[in-house]
Amino acid sequence: MKKISKSEDEWRQQLSAESYRVTREAGTERPFTGQYYDFSEEGTYNCVCCGEPLFLSQDKFDSGCGWPSFSLPADEENIEERSDTSHFMVRTEVVCKHCDAHLGHVFTDGPAPTGLRYCINSAALTFEAKDDNN
Repeated sequence: MKKISKSEDEWRQQLSAESYRVTREAGTERPFTGQYYDFSEEGTYNCVCCGEPLFLSQDKFDSGCGWPSFSLPADEENIEERSDTSHFMVRTEVVCKHCDAHLGHVFTDGPAPTGLRYCINSAALTFEAKDDNN
């Protein structure tokens, strides 16, 4: 797998201001404001930067935190977890393995069977509805 590498200007041209701030500058959208936090269609959530599939609707759950939450990634090969000690906290950051986009964080207070809660910014995602013909 080859990493996607673009200049900051190329990312700025491709992304909305909010998606750029979240994915390229490790920002966080305000809780309960993202387009996917209260969204329940069936399909796949992809990286807004490179289009790689990240999470499936069947693994999305309402955690009450204000961000889309998933119990596991669609494919563990598409995400990377990194230690994040910003904001005087110790957390685990989740990034897209293909383009290094900041997606959000993963916590160990999710539902069974994984016990994980991938808390992901809507601004880091696009959604591809399930094709009923397949």
